[in-house]
Amino acid sequence: MNSSEIRQAFLDFFNSKQHKIVSSAPMVIKDDPTLMFTNAGMNQFKDIFLGNSPVKYNRISNSQKCLRVSGKHNDLEEVGHDTYHHTMFEMLGNWSFGDYFKKEAIDWAWELLTEVYKLPTDRLYASVFEGSADDKLDRDDEAAGYWMKYLPEDHIINGNKKDNFWEMGDQGPCGPCSEIHIDLRSDEERKITSGRDLVNMDHPQVIEIWNLVFMQFNRKADGSLEALPHQHVDTGMGFERLCMAMQEKTSNYDTDVFQPIIQTIAKMGGKEYGKDEEIDIALRVIADHIRTIAFAITDGQLPSNNKAGYVIRRILRRAVRYGYTFLGFKDPFMYGLIPVLIEVMGQHFPELVKQQTLIEKVVKEEENSFLRTLENGIRLLDQIIEKTKADDFKVVPGKLAFELYDTYGFPLDLTELILKEQDLVVNRKEFNTEMEAQKNRSRSATSIDTGDWVELLKDDVEEFVGYDYLSTDVRITRYRKITSKGKDSYQMVFNITPFYGESGGQVGDTGYIEANGQKVSIIDTKKEHGLIVHFAKELPTDPTATFKAVVSGSKRNLTANNHTATHLMHHALREILGDHVEQKGSLVNPDHLRFDFSHFQKVTDEEIAKVEAIVNKKIRENIAIEIKNHIPMAEAVNMGAMALFGEKYGDLVRVVKFNDSVELCGGTHVEATGQIGLFKIISEGAISAGVRRIEAITADKAEQYINDKLNTLRNIEKVFKSSQNLLKNIEDLMSENSGLKKDLDGFMKDRLKVMKNDLKGNISVTKDVNFITEPLTVGSAADLKDIAFQLKGEVDNLVFITGADLGGKANLTIMFSDNLVKEYDLHAGNIVREAAKEIKGGGGGQPFFASAGGKDPKGLQQAIETAKKMVLHKIEG
Repeated sequence: MNSSEIRQAFLDFFNSKQHKIVSSAPMVIKDDPTLMFTNAGMNQFKDIFLGNSPVKYNRISNSQKCLRVSGKHNDLEEVGHDTYHHTMFEMLGNWSFGDYFKKEAIDWAWELLTEVYKLPTDRLYASVFEGSADDKLDRDDEAAGYWMKYLPEDHIINGNKKDNFWEMGDQGPCGPCSEIHIDLRSDEERKITSGRDLVNMDHPQVIEIWNLVFMQFNRKADGSLEALPHQHVDTGMGFERLCMAMQEKTSNYDTDVFQPIIQTIAKMGGKEYGKDEEIDIALRVIADHIRTIAFAITDGQLPSNNKAGYVIRRILRRAVRYGYTFLGFKDPFMYGLIPVLIEVMGQHFPELVKQQTLIEKVVKEEENSFLRTLENGIRLLDQIIEKTKADDFKVVPGKLAFELYDTYGFPLDLTELILKEQDLVVNRKEFNTEMEAQKNRSRSATSIDTGDWVELLKDDVEEFVGYDYLSTDVRITRYRKITSKGKDSYQMVFNITPFYGESGGQVGDTGYIEANGQKVSIIDTKKEHGLIVHFAKELPTDPTATFKAVVSGSKRNLTANNHTATHLMHHALREILGDHVEQKGSLVNPDHLRFDFSHFQKVTDEEIAKVEAIVNKKIRENIAIEIKNHIPMAEAVNMGAMALFGEKYGDLVRVVKFNDSVELCGGTHVEATGQIGLFKIISEGAISAGVRRIEAITADKAEQYINDKLNTLRNIEKVFKSSQNLLKNIEDLMSENSGLKKDLDGFMKDRLKVMKNDLKGNISVTKDVNFITEPLTVGSAADLKDIAFQLKGEVDNLVFITGADLGGKANLTIMFSDNLVKEYDLHAGNIVREAAKEIKGGGGGQPFFASAGGKDPKGLQQAIETAKKMVLHKIEG
């Protein structure tokens, strides 16, 4: 079977076992503070396992896009170097929610692997949980008994807690698991060493392909286990590994999942796969990483400098660096791989096809940006190499290598590769110390201690009533304490709530709950694992009371204004710019709205004016809202609602309609558009290739903005004492100012020329070296540099040490003739660094030219004297 047939056979098999086949959830996680990415097939079902969402289907199966490059599941460094690790991979899975358990899971796994896929039974091994004294758990004899029907005893292996007890996290649902391994070695190798001895030993051909997890317990904050009210099955089979086994390959990268991409890269670089290990690793890394990057972008996650966006940027840069170093790609190349990726995966994942242009543009821009970073890093590294050699060292300080990595994004392995060519090495111990210090700073900044939920009231489903009510009576069903940076706060869940939990770009509500004369502020509301969680700095004295919950009405109304305006603007942008416009992100709060959308050029002032005109016309029409609740997804699409890539929708959705504006949305809105009052766009710009961002304001904020602009205009009219030809008056003033600036620049040049000639008349000579050492009165550090370079070109054997008081800040500048640098081993950077202590500052530079800044101009003369003494010490021996 080819890879498409293997995937389809899995889905068809479980469909025949009465499983509901669902689509893959987005790879980028929303509404889960514990995860940035989907790292397992079960992530989209966490709410069900936690008991926070009702079970719609007892049996489910799918193929899920997963990403493992952060947290405890981090395979990044292995990717490309071995044959079976990946960043993005597909997880084939089947789930039972309180329905079947171990027997059926094991029976069906065996049936699929041996009867449908026809994998050889003598090459299969199963592991079962050996038990744990710490957790007071016995061996999973139940699972072992079911395996005995199919496997000889020596093919059933006891596994420890690390390998055979699956946990969602430090807390939450967990249970024993049974892994299925396959031995893909040759018959000759199998005769020498039993596959049993190589299971879980990181052998590249004896690998786990399927994990059957039996969720029986809940791990509490104190580490103890309690039985779950319902038992669940959660299985995950690595699609790429399955393809390797099915296609009788020894590497995932040799299957038809990767080979078309690898061969395309090899052809682009004039290389051949399978001839050189370094080149093969580079080809595998790039083939793996381009999949991850493309799918992340389709799911709405653009490369950036924080959180999930930083992870994607790091993966992209890793691929570019491998191409740059080992394949000779000095120009962008990865964007050219998107067509072949679509050939391989576009049929099952149509989002790749639809967003091809956007993916290519974003990837190309990121490549260009990082290639510039590489050039800058190499230039800085050259300076480090020059200084290290000048000081006759062989080891580059780890602190400098870390600065290159941390500040400039220059990878350590590339630094080491370049240094190796110069017979230099990095002080790895010092680098690791710096890295660990940074991680500790990060950990301490984000360290949060989360307690167990304390359950006060049994309640099946928490209901949101905030569409219709801003206040209502509520009960606290559960709460927990959160400790962060030594401060305690609380999270509460109610039986019903008027508070909107942050989602869909709309911020969470604030307000208060009140009972028995005590008022507790709700400072934020978020959605987590299907729950609406209310944040407070304190817990009510009696949490079992009935509370009046009140939402801040003014904040909610202003937020609704901006949310509805976002919908109207989205529709207007598609009307003015074209149907390619799609939402790529949004933020809606009481103060303003922010909207990111796909578009490949700047939105002109004329286009912005048209969008504003359309939206304000809709506002004046006072269009009433139409809401369709709980309608089938297909019906919503027929109404014209767009499903956004990167969002996970249920079978039933909520549609918000204002005439032609039709969107799937769970947010809060105005009853009629007239409530918005006024709409004004205040900025438009690019946030990445192919994605623009508009910020806008409504209602009183828009009125205030326009009034402020009018007041500014009136003040300008007062300055010019006229409202006639105001624009021409300003242009004339700017032209006059430009002329005066040119005259001033000319005057300053003449002044510097006179100053330079005066300096040449004050030369002192020591051992044929011409010294000019005195402070100057100039306007900028650039003036000092200009004089220094002019003197260098006109005076032989020059030592020029000068400085200036620049508005209360000191600047020290040193220039040497090149021949003196070589003859006397002078280094201006080292000297200026020492002399700058006199001005309470620091600096550096090259051997022939350096400068330093400081905060004490009174020390300038002493700094010049210190530098002069250091030079004389070298010259006079």
